[in-house]
Amino acid sequence: MEHIIRTLRPEEFPLLEDFLYEAIFIPEGVQPPPREIIRQPEIWLYIEDFGTKPWDIAYAAEVSGKVVGAAWVRIMDDYGHIDDDTPSLAIALYSQFRSKGLGTELMAALMEELRKRGCKRVSLSVQKENRAVGLYRKCGFEVLSDKGDELIMAASL
Repeated sequence: MEHIIRTLRPEEFPLLEDFLYEAIFIPEGVQPPPREIIRQPEIWLYIEDFGTKPWDIAYAAEVSGKVVGAAWVRIMDDYGHIDDDTPSLAIALYSQFRSKGLGTELMAALMEELRKRGCKRVSLSVQKENRAVGLYRKCGFEVLSDKGDELIMAASL
């Protein structure tokens, strides 16, 4: 599949609402939550006023001129927060574009940008049942803490 991995342009930041919803892990057989769930403060902070903070960085996966996935970071007190110097990562692809290597490429591009900017590590939170755990391990993330159903992972850059 022909695609481009590139920075997400400021005028495309509103697309992060779609990808924030897509990033919500929904176990097999469970009804998806209403889209309004992303407006809950503990979720909305992933994208609120995105682009206004120094560590707000986002990359896009584009297919046929359409953004089909995004990976982004910011320093925030979220589920994956480990300290005030480590950005937390979120990533999502529309379902039909998953398991095609785009997530791996998005992660690699974003992590390389973080390295270039002098970042030492990046963190994330993921449900243990989420298949993305394999992607994160492949990209160098290791488990820092086990919170029951959820893992806090980090990768050194």
